[in-house]
Amino acid sequence: MKRNRLFLALTMCFGLAAAGPVLAAPAHKRSADQALRAMIDKQQKQLDQQQQDLQMLRDKLKQMESEQAQQQTQIQAQASAPPAPAPKLEKQVFSSGPGVSVSMHGWVDATFFHQDKSFIYGNGQNAEYPQPGTTGSLSGGDVRNTRFWFDFAGPALANGWTGGGHLEMDFFGGFNGAGPYSQEQATPRLRQAYIVLANPGNGSTIQIGQQWDLMIGLDNIPVSLSHIAFPLGLGAGLIGWRFPGVVWMQDLNHGATGPQWRLDLGVFQGQWNGPGNDVNYLTAGNAGFKPQLEARLHVQDKDWLAYAVVHYSQVSLSGVGGTAPTPIASGINTEAFEVGASWHPGPWLFHGNLYSGKGLGQMFGTMTQFGNIKETGGWLQVGYNLTPHWSANAFYAYGKPNTHDVITWMGHGSSGYLENRQAVASLLYNDGPYGLGIEWLHDWLNYTTTGLNRNSISGNQMNFSAIYHF
Repeated sequence: MKRNRLFLALTMCFGLAAAGPVLAAPAHKRSADQALRAMIDKQQKQLDQQQQDLQMLRDKLKQMESEQAQQQTQIQAQASAPPAPAPKLEKQVFSSGPGVSVSMHGWVDATFFHQDKSFIYGNGQNAEYPQPGTTGSLSGGDVRNTRFWFDFAGPALANGWTGGGHLEMDFFGGFNGAGPYSQEQATPRLRQAYIVLANPGNGSTIQIGQQWDLMIGLDNIPVSLSHIAFPLGLGAGLIGWRFPGVVWMQDLNHGATGPQWRLDLGVFQGQWNGPGNDVNYLTAGNAGFKPQLEARLHVQDKDWLAYAVVHYSQVSLSGVGGTAPTPIASGINTEAFEVGASWHPGPWLFHGNLYSGKGLGQMFGTMTQFGNIKETGGWLQVGYNLTPHWSANAFYAYGKPNTHDVITWMGHGSSGYLENRQAVASLLYNDGPYGLGIEWLHDWLNYTTTGLNRNSISGNQMNFSAIYHF
């Protein structure tokens, strides 16, 4: 009996020992499943985080690409770089706050010049055409073209929009006083200050603030290293100015291949040269709610671009409050139509524009004469890249206001300027961010002082310029 009980006990022990791994298997399996699920959850969280980081990087890249496009436009157009494509500059970006990146760029530009007349708008880098009645030669150095700007890129907004801004200054704000040392102390000047709202998905861009009006194409500016802030032909063939306003730019075939079409619409502050006090918004152009309205159709492909612009605004010559005397007319409708193009086949560059209109003094039209004056004008430049670094350029501008209109408005905004012709030849050297140039400018001006007589004056400027882009 004892043997049977002992045998039974041993049998049960061996059976339990054999069954142990089988009974323990479900618990071990459950532990392994939990560990696997924990690992999957952890990897899923890591993947989600990586996808979020990737989307943030994509959004940031879009902002930087948009900022870089604006940057290249500024360098190519406003700096009037030589025909050879300017090398891409390394972007220096810093942050001014959470989600905001800032890049600073610009150039240092120095010009040494000799003139045989005093010129209108100023001498040196802002000389355009000779001032009637002046004699005597002069020479000097000018660094007022030196310019810097900040481009801001903010965080992504709703519905695919991004935010940003542009702030730009140079040193054509006048000189610091009238003493013997003022000539070496140029005053800074605000050029542009606007907010940018862009939607890369649908090709829309909105700019709000002070900016160039649509009559001047920033991607179609005469090439020069001395005449940058005051381009060649300004006031006599090339017109346009900066105003506070709103511009909407819309790609018409966004994402398509081939030529890219864009429609630009702009509304800008009214402006005029009197009557009344020109300070603090009291000119005839600010009387009433009469903004300047413009529209531009722009198309471009790999090596060419073209555009057409229309302008319309109204000016009340009785001024703000309607108290100013109006001896000729109570108001003026300012109108303009302009076409321009640029073509860059191989080493060649051909570009220019033509315009026709009336009452355009507020945008440097009619050689900055104010009145109901009809005019036509335009400019043409041909450039050739002799080598990867050297280029030669020839420029011609022509401005012709209506003689009867000029004489009619003499003493009421007209200075008696009847016709202007400007010819310029230059030889430029470009190497990376550095540029050197020698330029000869010759200008003929026909004018009258009484309305009956006819006079003419010509002037020359020889200059040497050096520029460094940063």
